[in-house]
Amino acid sequence: NKDNWVNSLVWLADELKEELKDLPSGQKKIKLLKRLEIIEAFRLSGNKPQWMVLDVVPVIPPDIRPMVMLDGGRYATSDLNDLYRRVINRNNRLRRMLTLEAPDIIIRNEKRMLQEAVDALIDNGRHGRPVTGPNNRALKSLSDMLKGKQGRFRQNLLGKRVDYSGRSVIVVGPELKMYQCGLPKEMALELFKPFVLKRLVDTKVIANIKSARKLVDRAGTAVWDALENVIKDHPVLLNRAPTLHRLGIQAFEPVLVEGRALKLHPLVCTAYNADFDGDQMAVHLPLSAEAQAEARFLMLAANNLLKPSDGRPVAVPTQDMVLGSYYLTMLKEGDLGEGKVFRDVNEALMAYNEHAVSLHAPIKVKVTKDIGGRKVSKIIDCTVGRLIFNENIPQNLGYVDRTDSDKQFDLEISFLVKKKQLSDIIERCIRIHGTTTTSEVLDKVKALGFKFSTRAAITVAVCDATIPPQKKDILANAQSKIDVITEQYDYGYISAAEKSKKFIDIWNKATDEVTEALKGNLGKYNPIFMMADSGARGSINQIRQLAGMRGLIANTSGETIELPIKANYREGLNILEYFISSRGARKGLADTALRTADSGYLTRRLVDVSQDVIIREDDCNTDDGLEIFEIRNGSEMIEPLSERLVGRYLVENFCDKNTGEVIVPKTRLMTEADAKKIVENGVERIKIRSVLHCKAKHGVCAKCYGANLANGNVVSVGEAVGVIAAQSIGEPGTQLTMRTFHTGGIASAEDITQGLPRVEELFEGRRPKNAAIIARISGHVTIEEIKTTKNVILTNEETGEQEQYMIPWNLKLRVRDGEDIEKGTKITEGNCYPSDILAVQGIEAVQNYIINEVQKVYRLQGVDINDKHIEVIVRQMLRKIKVEDSGSSYLLPGSLVDKKEIDAINAELQKRIDEGELGVVPVTTVPVLQGITKASSSSESFLSAASFQETTKALTDAAIKGKSDYLQGLKENVIIGKLIPAGTGMEAYNKVEVVKTEKAETFAGEHVQVPPMNI
Repeated sequence: NKDNWVNSLVWLADELKEELKDLPSGQKKIKLLKRLEIIEAFRLSGNKPQWMVLDVVPVIPPDIRPMVMLDGGRYATSDLNDLYRRVINRNNRLRRMLTLEAPDIIIRNEKRMLQEAVDALIDNGRHGRPVTGPNNRALKSLSDMLKGKQGRFRQNLLGKRVDYSGRSVIVVGPELKMYQCGLPKEMALELFKPFVLKRLVDTKVIANIKSARKLVDRAGTAVWDALENVIKDHPVLLNRAPTLHRLGIQAFEPVLVEGRALKLHPLVCTAYNADFDGDQMAVHLPLSAEAQAEARFLMLAANNLLKPSDGRPVAVPTQDMVLGSYYLTMLKEGDLGEGKVFRDVNEALMAYNEHAVSLHAPIKVKVTKDIGGRKVSKIIDCTVGRLIFNENIPQNLGYVDRTDSDKQFDLEISFLVKKKQLSDIIERCIRIHGTTTTSEVLDKVKALGFKFSTRAAITVAVCDATIPPQKKDILANAQSKIDVITEQYDYGYISAAEKSKKFIDIWNKATDEVTEALKGNLGKYNPIFMMADSGARGSINQIRQLAGMRGLIANTSGETIELPIKANYREGLNILEYFISSRGARKGLADTALRTADSGYLTRRLVDVSQDVIIREDDCNTDDGLEIFEIRNGSEMIEPLSERLVGRYLVENFCDKNTGEVIVPKTRLMTEADAKKIVENGVERIKIRSVLHCKAKHGVCAKCYGANLANGNVVSVGEAVGVIAAQSIGEPGTQLTMRTFHTGGIASAEDITQGLPRVEELFEGRRPKNAAIIARISGHVTIEEIKTTKNVILTNEETGEQEQYMIPWNLKLRVRDGEDIEKGTKITEGNCYPSDILAVQGIEAVQNYIINEVQKVYRLQGVDINDKHIEVIVRQMLRKIKVEDSGSSYLLPGSLVDKKEIDAINAELQKRIDEGELGVVPVTTVPVLQGITKASSSSESFLSAASFQETTKALTDAAIKGKSDYLQGLKENVIIGKLIPAGTGMEAYNKVEVVKTEKAETFAGEHVQVPPMNI
């Protein structure tokens, strides 16, 4: 009965539920649950089953399926037209057959063909062979128009081409200030054309827009004046693809330059990962007053000095600038003018300019300061170089204890400045003086660095790579040991594996000895050594290859080849050595190409899973948190406790054990000093607020997240912390991928295989290869050996429980016979399967496991990422829980539901129980860990899920269930073209009116420090 469809569905659903009760879990149960899910979806959404059968096919508008006339009078047409044509033809033929009362078999065939034509139109290739056009290309159906990178969602809705933009090659602009970029005149004129036209008409240079256009095309002098005026307070955005993190788009004040290349400040290159070997960048113009204000206050390059991933400075001088600073602050005993005493700094500088004293000679200078209203002088030890360097550095960075009267006059920087020290100086400067002062300091250091690295005239000659004279003896010594081992192997005393291991040990030791000899042999003022030591370019590892020996090389499968490369590049390699080393270099390049794509895909999945995590409130008032401790890998420290505490809130006040006095209150954002106090009190584990335990209704709260690492203050409401987390984890992922190739495949450099694939395995929650077996109960270990396998029996004396584990021969045991172990201990070597940890030890254990394991991968590659970013992703992986028994709710057993939804349902059921209703049973659930792909696809928002992967599946699913999208994430709002509900797009900031006032006095160079998002 057509109208009684609801009752039929209810009846069918009840029948399936009965059937499910008796079934053990298995394929059949899964199949039935899927059927039940669809039936329930129809019932709850009010969709009628008969609507599934089409009796009309809608035709899309012709401008989406165009027909274009080609030169030769032929037509090119969209594939959809062909597919529609087939449907029409077959439909007409079927109608004709029916009127002719053709035999049944023919009509049946025609019906089948019509069905196939409609199927092909909707999703070509889903059933049977795809319909092909000329030259055997499958036709693009309606579904294909939406799918994939070129589909409607990703190509046109999530990213669009924009007006008011341009792109050009970049060149270096060392004369620019931190907040400036050089914009080619022609490009600026085209970008700002409407503004220039308006200016020309407003200033009565020309009467109307039409003649203004002509004047601009002729590029008269008045036009350039108008352009200069228009760009004065109008920031532009510069972007370099690939934009891996938010520092890939920054705002600058344009400065007009001749030529056709964009000029970029050398210090922002690190953030963009740009170099000047032909890179191109895009320029965009913020148009509205709000957009300009946001660009100026939030995106100006001079304000973005810290990396959002770890809070370290990103605008640190590199290369020439480091070399110049290193050269300036060097001390050279016995240099020209050593021991001279000067009356004041100016006299010392004059002596240097007159060549009476060198930059590096130790000298004495009288320094005068105003202390308490009277002038006090003291003679200090320094060099001319250090005097020059200190002129531009604030003298209160904490390197010198200024409370000590003896040290009042000392120079702040009286040590050799290398890259690491420079970074530290910048970090302290930002902390003490803020970004505006720091950007000025950076510009001065940049100018000094370039000037003095040029003055130093440091260059590289072949003779600078001096080969240590001890090399011959070291190699001869190693070779004699090798001969002994070869002899032992030939006589059969040792196995091939032992021989190989000994060979590798001997040659590694020899390589290290050569490197040590090389270090001792290089002079302190050797240009190559200075470059490596200062951190400007190269490393001791590369010098080893130039002047020491290349050492052992890994082959393509990652095993070390026993034959070392004894030569270095200065001596030159022989043919065999050349071929051995070239395979490593080639593998490095191939790896890089493959892994860059993998890393980009990982970032995309991370962004998708975390895009709706936004700071929505100040405090959720939870009293729960994450217990943290230092992360170690065996004896190696991965991340100390103090580092994990900085920028977070405690769950409880931290008090002195003896006096009970509060040392660190829970309301205070912890600084390095606070973290130090906690560690000094002997604390090994402590609970901190974490997004993993945040109770905010939507998104997360500011207290659980802690500091915004990009500025060190408490995170503002509206910050899109999910996207920042995804970028912080994904951006170094590309570096992890590119690490192999610099050493040209030298065996000691750890190959990436642990790197990216391991991170992906963790975030996808996959079972690792040869996963470790973990103990499901605590107890006493007994090991029985049976032929090739081992049988581990665990007995818990108190409960009498017993568990058996058959260990295959290829797994290595970690437990000993007769030992007592705790629940969750690894019985065999290997990585654990996160879902096992969740089942055995619970949620907290698996959270800690994933955070620690991801940190291990990144830290071993020398990449620092703050824990909170990984926590945000793990939170999204644990968002859903699995219904074990649906109780008296409408949920299906086995379905994955949001925690908050379950809490609401159970609260409702509990209320009914409290009111005395009989037979009401609450829902019981078990936690599950979803991989990031699965978590993104099971997003609450169907627009977000459809734009991620499996577009057709997501949309059909949403249609059957009659879903609504509440547009709470970022992606959904981008798709429909609304402002995103983050940052200044949040409702709280939407009520702001933009008031046009007299022209603001401040400009980017001395702009006030504005808290984020006060627009």
